[in-house]
Amino acid sequence: MALLLIAYHLTFFQNTRKSIPAFGDICSEPSNLRLKESGSCAKNSSQLRKILQDLNVKLLLLIGLLLLRTPDLLAQNKHGAISNFPSYIGRVMCGYQGWFRVEGDGSGEGWSHYSEHGTLSAATLHPDFWPDVSEYAKTYPTTLTNHDSSVARVFSSVDQSTTDLHFKWMRQYDIDGVFVQRFFSGLRTPESRQRSRVVLAHAIKSSQKYGRAIAVMYDLSGLRDSGENCSAIIQDWKELVDELHVTSQPTNNYLYHRGKPLVVIWGLGFPDRGYDIRRIGVDKVIDFLKHDPEYGGCSVMLGVPTYFRDLNIDCNPDPYLHKLIESTDIVMPWMVQRFTPLLQFFDATRYEKQVKADLAWCSARHVDYAPCVYPGFSWFNMHQHGQSDDAMIYPLNQIPRQKGRFYWSEISGAIQAGAQMLYVAMFDEMDEGTAIFKCSNHPPAGVKLCDYEGLPTDHYLWLTGQAGKMLRGEIPFSKSLPKRIPLESK
Repeated sequence: MALLLIAYHLTFFQNTRKSIPAFGDICSEPSNLRLKESGSCAKNSSQLRKILQDLNVKLLLLIGLLLLRTPDLLAQNKHGAISNFPSYIGRVMCGYQGWFRVEGDGSGEGWSHYSEHGTLSAATLHPDFWPDVSEYAKTYPTTLTNHDSSVARVFSSVDQSTTDLHFKWMRQYDIDGVFVQRFFSGLRTPESRQRSRVVLAHAIKSSQKYGRAIAVMYDLSGLRDSGENCSAIIQDWKELVDELHVTSQPTNNYLYHRGKPLVVIWGLGFPDRGYDIRRIGVDKVIDFLKHDPEYGGCSVMLGVPTYFRDLNIDCNPDPYLHKLIESTDIVMPWMVQRFTPLLQFFDATRYEKQVKADLAWCSARHVDYAPCVYPGFSWFNMHQHGQSDDAMIYPLNQIPRQKGRFYWSEISGAIQAGAQMLYVAMFDEMDEGTAIFKCSNHPPAGVKLCDYEGLPTDHYLWLTGQAGKMLRGEIPFSKSLPKRIPLESK
């Protein structure tokens, strides 16, 4: 559109110039004889040149103004014009950590997220769930043993086969896709950015293979309390766009919203984070993502505390957070651990009321809203395995799943409140016990771990797929946990 306007005005100015007689023509016309006789032709010629110069200057200024007002048009030079996933509306997306590492997987990161430190053992165990590894193409032995005395094995997130299996499950259970985490601690140097994007590169390939959506979520975890801003995100995004072609694959499965690539910045407004959101340059990052002529033209989602609206309880009281939210396209409140089934119907009602009020607040500011749902919560092992007072503060299975009833109460509550999109925490988060992927009902011996209460290990994958269908109206709305028809009965 802008180029058409430029062409129109350029034609107008050219025609205007053509319509002005040349100096020689003016002086040769009989009607202009007195001008020639009076010696005024030179003066008239000077005036004409000035008119033409003024027209040229105005034309250049017009072109410049039009270009400045059309950054989204120029952004198409880097991003694909369209995506198979043009909007978040009607979709259920999961967070994807991809952070599990194993000694010998080639990453050089030891047993990261399986062990607190050093070799994985009963004393250093980090997660509160154990993966069901029966379908993985590649697994690794641990020092732990199963109850039948066999060696307990785990997967590594850096293997392409691992990511491939996870995306295969997404397709199998009708889960739309994932936000792949990019932690700030891995963005500071070119080398760390390269190392930390291995899982994202795998996810791009797997999303192509299985037709699932992906998007990038920048988690500010690791940002120093002072003396550092978050501008490294800008360089990282440029590299992802240029080198991984994250938004311009031949089959573009990057998640768009409002017709633009969606990028998430998570971690603003939380009291346990020491950085000041006014001083970390996040406003400049948002402006870059939205307006940069080459890498911008994006939609932006912010991850904020549950009580962002009132700026209290789990949220810093700084109203600057509202200014940041209003400059973006979607807000996603982090609701993990804020609601529990132990309060029975009261908390289910409170969750629904919270979402409804959030939706009204966002609607008044023309910002979309993605409520967070999660199946349960537990972080016993990562807090010293219950030593001293930790057993009371961080009990195992702190927010029980109740075989999916708690998860479904949030899903149905959010949809009944009017939500048009959902964010699931998380696909593979075993550390805090929010994983929906396949976890074992038979964890290793000699350690304390949660399980899926005897349910099929794909139960939460299946429920998540049902959530998407109910969100889109493909199945009737129900507050009751859906009943699964056994495969042999279908």
